[in-house]
Amino acid sequence: MNTAADVFDLAPVVPVVALEDAGHAVPLAEALLRGGIRTIEVTLRTSAGLPAIERIAAEVPGMVAGAGTVTEVGQAKQAADAGAQYLVTPGVTDRLLDDVEASGVPYLAGAGSVSEAMRLAERGVSAMKFFPAEAAGGVPFLKGIAGPLPKLRFCPTGGISIGNAPDYLALPNVGCVGGSWLTPKDLLAAGDWDKIEQLAAEAAALR
Repeated sequence: MNTAADVFDLAPVVPVVALEDAGHAVPLAEALLRGGIRTIEVTLRTSAGLPAIERIAAEVPGMVAGAGTVTEVGQAKQAADAGAQYLVTPGVTDRLLDDVEASGVPYLAGAGSVSEAMRLAERGVSAMKFFPAEAAGGVPFLKGIAGPLPKLRFCPTGGISIGNAPDYLALPNVGCVGGSWLTPKDLLAAGDWDKIEQLAAEAAALR
């Protein structure tokens, strides 16, 4: 992983998961890999986030672990130290963007409007997260900005499902999508790794 755009090449769907139990991290990552998904975005919304990234980085070498929901100064370094190979923010402030850039780890910074996307582009960012995708305009929005902002590519996240993911992936300015449907809480709680592997295989087939 050298740049944020490299995330787009890992899988058509980036599983976004908020783990409550870091013990689920390794079997989950292994199930996703078996299904053909080579990356996972572990959010920092829970206390299990950083330990989960650490375990995946140490024990599942074929999986590229990213840290999601990076919202506070200091979290970028913590995630990088845990082994995260990329960072994802839902949005940005100047302080947060400075902090994420200082980590030296590739990142997908969040944008939810034309102005936010242009502001990131001024900082040299061309690969970014579009969030919250469905609420912020979805496919029509991304179609609309492709003309005036042709150099930008996005990973839409928020309201994405197996049903609408193909519509996003068909757009020239979409590199991948992010979704939580591959890792539903009930399957995680039950440890149903076979079902998660099946969901991953369906998602991998979207490319």
